[in-house]
Amino acid sequence: MTPHVFYELKDAVVGIAGLGGLGSNVAVALTRLRVGKLVVADYDVVEESNLNRQNYFADQIGKHKVDMSIENLTRINGEADIEGHKIRLTPDNIPRIFKDCHIIAECFDRADQKQMIVETVLSKMDDVVIVTVSGLAGYGRSNDIVTRYISDRLVLVGDTVSGIGPGVPLTAPRVGIAAYHQANAITEILNDRLKSK
Repeated sequence: MTPHVFYELKDAVVGIAGLGGLGSNVAVALTRLRVGKLVVADYDVVEESNLNRQNYFADQIGKHKVDMSIENLTRINGEADIEGHKIRLTPDNIPRIFKDCHIIAECFDRADQKQMIVETVLSKMDDVVIVTVSGLAGYGRSNDIVTRYISDRLVLVGDTVSGIGPGVPLTAPRVGIAAYHQANAITEILNDRLKSK
C-alpha cells in the first residue's frame, strides 16, 4: 500500500540547484518519495574527490553530474521524471530553468552562490520556496544541524556556523544529515501546500 504522502507529492515539481554532496543526496531522497518531477542543474563533472560524500560511483568520474544523476536516479525509479540542465546557474537563467518549480533546494558549496540564488528566488520568483543550507562542515554534533523556517518562502538548514576550513572538511555524515533535512522540509512544505489546494 502506498502511503498518502506519495499521492500528495506526485504533482509536485522540485528544483535542485547543484548536484554535489547536498544535491545528489536530496535528489535520491525525493526520487525515493516519487516526487512528480525534478529539475536538476549543475555544470560540473564527477571527480574522484567527490566520492567521499556525493551519490556517484568510481566509473562515473569525468562524466557530467547531471547525466550521472539522471542515470543513478532512474535506477531507483525507472518512471522518474527528471529534467537536466548542464549549466552554471546565474540570476538571469535561474527563473527560466526553474520556472515550473514549486520549491528549490539550494545545494551549492560557496557562500556567494548561496546568497545569489536565495536573493534571485525571493526577488524574482513569486510563491517559490527555497530551502538553503548554512553550516554543515566537519563531523560530530549531528543534533546541531536543524531546520529553521525563516519565512513562508525561506527555509534554512544547518548549524549556521560550521564552515569549511583547515581540518574542517565536508564529510558524508554531516552533508547527508543536512541533505535529508532539506528533503524532509521539502516534503513537509509540498504536502501542506498540495493539501491546501
